[in-house]
Amino acid sequence: MAASRDLSVLFDPASVAVLGASDDESKYGNWISVQALRMAGSRPVHLINRRAQPVLGWPTYRTLAEAPGPVELVVIAVPAAGFEPAVDDALRAGARAIVGITAGFAELGPDGRAVQERVAQRVRAAGALLLGPNCLGVADSTTGLTLASNPLPPGGVSLLSQSGNMALELSQVLAGHGLGFARFASLGNQADLAAADLILSCTTHPGTELIAVYCEDFGDGRAFVAAAAEATRVGKPVLLLTVGGSAGSVRGARSHTGALTSDSAVIDAACRAAGVYRVASPRELANLAGALCGGSPGGGLALAGGPLGGGPPSGGPFGGGPPSGGPFRVGRTLGGGPGAVRVRRVAVLADGGGHGALACDLLEAAGLAVPEFPPALATELRGQLPPSAAVSNPVDLAGARDISTFARVLAAMLGSAEVDGALVTGYFGGYGEYGPALASAEVAVAGAMADQARSHGKPVAVHTMYPDSPAARVLAERGVPVFGAVEDAARTLALLGSGGTVTVVAPPPVAPPVTADGYWDARQLLAEAGVEFPAAALITTADQADSAAADRAARAAAEIGYPVVLKALGLPHKSDAGGVALGLTGQEELRAAFADMSDRLSAPGYCVEAMADLTGGVELIAGVRTDPRFGPVAMVGLGGVFTEVLADVAFALAPVSAATAKQLLTGLRSAALLRGVRGRPPVDLDAAAALIAVVTQVAAAHPEIAELEVNPLLATPHRALGLDARIVLA
Repeated sequence: MAASRDLSVLFDPASVAVLGASDDESKYGNWISVQALRMAGSRPVHLINRRAQPVLGWPTYRTLAEAPGPVELVVIAVPAAGFEPAVDDALRAGARAIVGITAGFAELGPDGRAVQERVAQRVRAAGALLLGPNCLGVADSTTGLTLASNPLPPGGVSLLSQSGNMALELSQVLAGHGLGFARFASLGNQADLAAADLILSCTTHPGTELIAVYCEDFGDGRAFVAAAAEATRVGKPVLLLTVGGSAGSVRGARSHTGALTSDSAVIDAACRAAGVYRVASPRELANLAGALCGGSPGGGLALAGGPLGGGPPSGGPFGGGPPSGGPFRVGRTLGGGPGAVRVRRVAVLADGGGHGALACDLLEAAGLAVPEFPPALATELRGQLPPSAAVSNPVDLAGARDISTFARVLAAMLGSAEVDGALVTGYFGGYGEYGPALASAEVAVAGAMADQARSHGKPVAVHTMYPDSPAARVLAERGVPVFGAVEDAARTLALLGSGGTVTVVAPPPVAPPVTADGYWDARQLLAEAGVEFPAAALITTADQADSAAADRAARAAAEIGYPVVLKALGLPHKSDAGGVALGLTGQEELRAAFADMSDRLSAPGYCVEAMADLTGGVELIAGVRTDPRFGPVAMVGLGGVFTEVLADVAFALAPVSAATAKQLLTGLRSAALLRGVRGRPPVDLDAAAALIAVVTQVAAAHPEIAELEVNPLLATPHRALGLDARIVLA
């Protein structure tokens, strides 16, 4: 488990003060004071105003020193010029936690960052905590703490946001799904407390059932991963909304690995390692949270064990909000650990051909499969439906007049081992408009559909043109997420399979540093770790005439056995510079290639290497690049000359296990080449995966290596070996 800081004083202080309290409704000091006074009956609240004028009808004090009794948590909402002295006043008054509402620090440039860092160091030296600065406050519905700029309904979601306005939007869209909040923390500039600290504190918070995060700067990315992984392990899903995709952080990379790695790809890799659900918008976050939690209109995931919920009942100090359901850990009945809802193959149930076809397109665009049903299931469905109904997937009810058909067909689909989940789309929810009898029947069928989803333990999402109908409300209340847009239903099902499983591998011990970055050095480093390379010999040219070096190369080639490869050393891209001669079949060809390279390249040395048999093999790339936030990141993909052209690559935090490496390989677009296609034999995936795992272990053990790469890595039907290697030192 990751190391945790005790944040109890931040979320459950014995007393609080607002420094910068104001009667001006346009100021944060006023907004925070309004919220602070809501808890005046449960803990001492002191308002500090340098003029000592009443605020909101309450008396104020000029300084914290004048306030009666100790103050554990101080919220500071003063102009930037007064922030540092205000922090000093708070620390002198014995504050153990400070919330900095004030803006105007690191976000403005180096001078502001210097002040921010100086203040943070002072706070840490005093043994206190600092949230922010440049934030909207903090709240905890389980302790009655209301020190955020806006009121929030209670519930089971802990919302952590680096952006203030994004926090407000997320709180609104989540509340719109009937979801309330256990905790809220506005991260701001993260001068002291970072997202990782807040996530880790939520893992042991009884009221937190789900953690929603908006973060732009992860700081220590590995700390974030460790905290999120711990939350995943204890069954508290982490949903992340972030920005990225810029290539700015990798413009200086000099290898294929660096050139093909983007910020967004690294964040995706971090999310996969920690089991985090990465979403693309506030709406996606709310839809997924609604599917994982109890809530309306999104409902909660109808799996055995009840909807994820918990938290305080409605009517608490946050005000309003629906009561939450019982505690639930996603994946409790599905296997794979908390949060592991593995949705890959989806059955589509529609009451119209157009809706069914569109749902299939959207599901496949979201990365899911809509496979043809096995014959046994198709036969079972054929017996329940009119002759004109489609039963191969999607299923089109084709005007089936018995509304109970929805529940029976759904039960049959979910009962198949070939189905991981289902999407129902179309008119269901609107049949009740045709009369009271049909309305009653539709509500009953909705309950039966929810029962089927729960009993089979598989996710079901419902898209309906009538999301506010009685039947839709029954589905939502019984834990089946309901959507007014089919694309939201499809995307949410896809997101359910994107997180919940931790794959973080502990880093190896730090090894003695590497000081040389040539091909031979990279080859030797990897070979000592267990990576197989073709037999080879090093030919140095220092202090030798070209003829003597050529003689040594010829003798080495004779010992290795022809055909051989001649490689010039000391070149960033040997092939591009004409520093590689392949398939040399005898001494005459070898000497000619050596003479040509000597004339053109003035290389400090050469490598004579056995020519690998490429028959039946596939060239791959295995690389590791050190990301400034998340540390070593592994890249696996199609290699050789196609690496940058096709960009068929996958990423994971390094080191990776052989099992994870194999998953990366089989997830490539070109994976069919590895499994064998058009008469080509399948390659030894286990051998390739084991070699990739070793490369990532070596890179992770050497923090001085910025990039490490084996390209090509030749995977054959019987083994895997490296054909070239490259080191870039930090």
